[in-house]
Amino acid sequence: MAVNQGPLLLCLLALASLYACTEGSKPGHYSIPFNRSNFPAGFIFGAGSAAYQSEGAAHIDGKGPSIWDTFTRKHPEKISDGSNGDVADDFYHRYKGDIKLMKTIGLDSFRFSISWSRILPRGKLSGGVNPQGVKFYNNLINELLSNGIKPFVTLFHFDTPQALEDEYEGLLSPRIVKDYLDYADLCFKTFGDRVKHWVTMNEPNGLSINGYTIGSFAPGRCSKYAGNCTTGNSATEPYTVAHNLLLAHGAAVKLYKDKYQPYQKGKIGITIVTHWFEPKYQTSSSRKAASRALDFFFGWFAHPVIYGDYPESMKFAAGNRLPKFTEAQSKLLKGSLDFLGVNYYTTNYVETAPSANGVNVSYVTDRQTTLTTEKNGIPIGTLTALSWLFIHPKGLQQLLLYIKEKYNNPVIYITENGMADANNSSLPIKDARKDSLRIRYHHGHLSYLLKAIKDGVNVKAYYAWSFLDDFEWDAGYTVRFGLTFVDYKDNLKRYLKYSAYWFKMFLLK
Repeated sequence: MAVNQGPLLLCLLALASLYACTEGSKPGHYSIPFNRSNFPAGFIFGAGSAAYQSEGAAHIDGKGPSIWDTFTRKHPEKISDGSNGDVADDFYHRYKGDIKLMKTIGLDSFRFSISWSRILPRGKLSGGVNPQGVKFYNNLINELLSNGIKPFVTLFHFDTPQALEDEYEGLLSPRIVKDYLDYADLCFKTFGDRVKHWVTMNEPNGLSINGYTIGSFAPGRCSKYAGNCTTGNSATEPYTVAHNLLLAHGAAVKLYKDKYQPYQKGKIGITIVTHWFEPKYQTSSSRKAASRALDFFFGWFAHPVIYGDYPESMKFAAGNRLPKFTEAQSKLLKGSLDFLGVNYYTTNYVETAPSANGVNVSYVTDRQTTLTTEKNGIPIGTLTALSWLFIHPKGLQQLLLYIKEKYNNPVIYITENGMADANNSSLPIKDARKDSLRIRYHHGHLSYLLKAIKDGVNVKAYYAWSFLDDFEWDAGYTVRFGLTFVDYKDNLKRYLKYSAYWFKMFLLK
């Protein structure tokens, strides 16, 4: 739980105010203070989580295993600290206390994912519904609402039921579409009277790359020349998985719009992760490389759900390895969203890479891009605890303006934005909570987000990643993204960080 919020809170707020006014790129330069009142009326501010990363309770109350339960056991060497999500933050048992902390901060909304295998242990309706899993999510949703916090629900966040992986290789099979649709139907029917914001899937592009191109995420598939994997094909499987995920998304959106939306009155979308890509040099080849990188990261999913087909650059590069949509599938996908979720963390410089010429081909070589984080020895931004994550807030504004122009100005929710500190076990908690760099990160990104809104981008929400420190996939517990410190050494006690108090001050009405 939170620490005493008496005199300490006043101290923290004063410090947070100081940090909030300092621009990272210009030390000592003070910007005009701003808060939620500068954003449009009804703008949603929240924080996020995911089932496997935070819930724990991995093997109790009828839950079936997911591919992440299996992956972390079979391949602990692929997790930085060899850890897993068996316990994680134990959110499953501690959600009521965590919701009180959310209310303390003043969050409008909490984004969480439903564990598919917690409510359908065998992955499909014929395998039976787990009433204890359904009860947990009903209780969680009701507790959020009773505290004035909107539930924002992701149906699928990387954790395919292991039973479906065993039966037909999960996302590699088109059979996944029907089982996912049945699962989505159950969720809409069971929770949709109270849940008004649905995300069909989180970062399907990231899953296709990490899980099936380089093998760093479950189920750990890739070609041997692309990563440390025992099975897989980095030239074909990422595209197959992405195609099946898109068809599952399209089917779920149609179901929701036809069967549930008319009376539940909710909204549905998809969340895509991408960096912003800056041409490394002011040359035609660098500019083309940046455009190609955006197509391969963001356009891979954005183009089909907006226009009904893949970007031309992907079709040209991957050729017959990229599946084709039938006319009916294209029609199903075109416009299949009420909002577009965007996860943004950082920006890369891009330049053209040579073609693989048929040798060791993969999704990565198809892009023909080289991504870097510095130019002429100067980093693109401030380095964080993750080697790929440099703080570059302007990239968010540039990305949003790009989406506005290229994708017909859709309604956008920033569904993730945040940065990691190193998990320094020798650092006293009182010092670990002093996350001034995180305050600077969010202040900078919210500043550029506000500029994008003033430039006409239709953004309706901002979710910080993450509410709690948690299991960060292949990084395990080596880094901390949370607004709330979780003490892994002492019964998972929670302590609000300075950034949480900064948000509290920012959100005051």
